[in-house]
Amino acid sequence: MAEATQNGVAGSGLELAEIGKDLGITALLGAAIFGSTIAFKTETATGGLSLVLRFEEAFFVIAAVVIGRLILLLTVWRRPTGADRTFMPKALQSRYADFLAKAGKAFVPVFLLFAVVFPFLPFTDRYLLDLGILILTYVMLGWGLNIVVGLAGLLDLGYVAFYAVGAYSYALLAQYFGLSFWMCLPLAGILAAFWGIILGFPVLRLRGDYLAIVTLAFGEIIRIVLLNWYEFTGGPDGISGIPRPSFFGIPFKRGEGGFADFFGLEFSSIHRIIFLYFLILILALITNFVTIRLRRLPIGRAWEALREDEIACRSLGLNTVSIKLTAFATGAMFAGFAGSFFATRQGFISPESFTFIESALILAIVVLGGMGSQVGVVIASVAMIGGFEIFREAEQYRMLIFGLAMVMIMIWRPRGLIATREPSIFLKEKKAVAADMVAQGEGH
Repeated sequence: MAEATQNGVAGSGLELAEIGKDLGITALLGAAIFGSTIAFKTETATGGLSLVLRFEEAFFVIAAVVIGRLILLLTVWRRPTGADRTFMPKALQSRYADFLAKAGKAFVPVFLLFAVVFPFLPFTDRYLLDLGILILTYVMLGWGLNIVVGLAGLLDLGYVAFYAVGAYSYALLAQYFGLSFWMCLPLAGILAAFWGIILGFPVLRLRGDYLAIVTLAFGEIIRIVLLNWYEFTGGPDGISGIPRPSFFGIPFKRGEGGFADFFGLEFSSIHRIIFLYFLILILALITNFVTIRLRRLPIGRAWEALREDEIACRSLGLNTVSIKLTAFATGAMFAGFAGSFFATRQGFISPESFTFIESALILAIVVLGGMGSQVGVVIASVAMIGGFEIFREAEQYRMLIFGLAMVMIMIWRPRGLIATREPSIFLKEKKAVAADMVAQGEGH
């Protein structure tokens, strides 16, 4: 009995020593990272820069990191290997899944109704309309990338390149040929799809990390070309004076012949913003509709077969070359549509709008929402883009806050917020499948 007690005490002491060592290393790493980024800040002053010391703020951030590490060591990481490492008990997980299934049926019509009436609500102002346009733009981009990553299982880190192709296609066509937005919109999508096929050919034999590296390089190549081809793209100066879209030929201008004059309304600049809001809403809904229809067609089932096992897909006689190319081309086409809308909404574009961080943000939306989930992309877009605006005042810390939130979500819901899959076809009963039962994100 005494021996067992001594062994228990020794084991406890050894465990406490290991925890203390781990927390010490965490504190050192936190001090190295946050001590240099938060404790020292430069501010513009007369005659140059002044150094502001913020040791107290850095101390609290490092303490929060150490406390969070301690909580994980005492809870999730303390469990045996192979055990469930989520915070939520099994019973609550099943209830949560049931709640999501019921809420998901009501979420789509409620969200769609809210999106339609949003511009006319009493509290909606110019700022909220612009935020709604931005969120819907990322929803559309997320749905387009979801075809490549969520359905086909091809990890694409250069998706912003197709976004840039669509934006510059519209801007250059409108500038050099005087084409309207409605004529440039399909052309921008076609050109982006063409570049998607160009990207698809070099990556036909790649998968996993190698595929990600090549797509990342492709995105950087497009950005550098736009930055250095000054005679054609304007280089770092960008392209300004991009034409605004009209309402079936009726411009949003003051005076005779304008939108307000045609419909007998008092002129207001908000009319154009509301029109842009409904335009991106329609484009996003078209993207969703086409994606859902394609998923039920043979090409959609071929994408999912490629995602689950590329070798088995080939053994079934499916042409993986055409499957990958169609996935890249379709996803790129919707990015081109979104890019042309971005150009006409901003009226100015430059290479700084299409950096790698944009690709990372779109990919984070797809992964956070749940790869392959259309509803999850919407929820993640609202949470991430709206959350960035909420924490805009905390400019120094919002990336830290969102990094922490992403880590917590990945621990709590490692497969994303919506982690269930509904089969494209079924024999007798349409039954959702847990996402942990399928492979995803590797293309094999």
